Amino acid sequence: MFKNVMVYRIAPGWTADLVKIEAALDKERFAECGASQEMSMGWTEPRNVANGPLLESIGGQLILKLMFESKAVPSSVIKRKAEERLAQIEATTGRKPGKKERKEISEDVKLSLLPMAFTKRGAVLVWIDPTAQVLVIDAGSQGRADEVITALVKAIDGFGVLQINTAISPATAMANWLTTQEPPAGFSIDRECELKAADESKSVVKYARHALDIDEVRQHVADGKLPTKLAMTWDGRVSFMLTEGLQIKKVTFLDGVFDGTSQEKEDGFDADAAISTGEMRQMIPDLLLALGGEMALSEAGTTPDAAPAQPLQAVNLAESPF
Repeated sequence: MFKNVMVYRIAPGWTADLVKIEAALDKERFAECGASQEMSMGWTEPRNVANGPLLESIGGQLILKLMFESKAVPSSVIKRKAEERLAQIEATTGRKPGKKERKEISEDVKLSLLPMAFTKRGAVLVWIDPTAQVLVIDAGSQGRADEVITALVKAIDGFGVLQINTAISPATAMANWLTTQEPPAGFSIDRECELKAADESKSVVKYARHALDIDEVRQHVADGKLPTKLAMTWDGRVSFMLTEGLQIKKVTFLDGVFDGTSQEKEDGFDADAAISTGEMRQMIPDLLLALGGEMALSEAGTTPDAAPAQPLQAVNLAESPF
């Protein structure tokens, strides 16, 4: 269910009222782009069932989905059509349009072409653990995660997120694990990593489907290259790519984790959500401990116009039973 995980702490004082959240999301429900609209964003049904609820509560875990739709007109087409209009103006009036008028013509051309443009859609799953006060966003980029946070803060009254840091940076920890070949308890090192030099050369070394317990890797670390990505597996159940910013990418639940899941569409959704969140609610605190534990919290993104928070460097879920 989750492929690229960014985790945040929810600001203190917020409590989940399912009825109020559903009503708030409904006010921001997804609608297709209008004829001259470049982008549309809104909440949609996590189960992909038309007119269904926008908020799913499964085992106390809240699942939401934010839908994005965009239209794009190739810049080369806009430029060509605008030049045709400019040439026509010059031919009929004998004058060359100024900079301001040229810009206005380009914008007008763009608006006229938008109704004919193809649309592109994408969606981001959101998981809220109200007990542990944790937010998880299944986004592949920081920019997309920021958009989700902004939408959440705008829609849900009193909702905000907190940035969390760990005592040991991911890059430092990964370098130590590669050098000593002693991964943290419960984890194993897989066969993919990326190392980058901190000096002006910014040289990068990548290993894919390659053993990492070799002298060559240790030498790269000794020479000052720090890991920016490292493939790992937790408890033989979840594999992932850890990044220097503590994003958890390429999440894969291994064989056996989903054994016995119902193939019925609705039951399958519930089982997938329960199992996915259950596994990660155990994995994430282990990752936190491997990075030295949480440091002081700092608040961010608590108002609609506040800057979105950065990904937290780990999160403590140990007090929240699965």
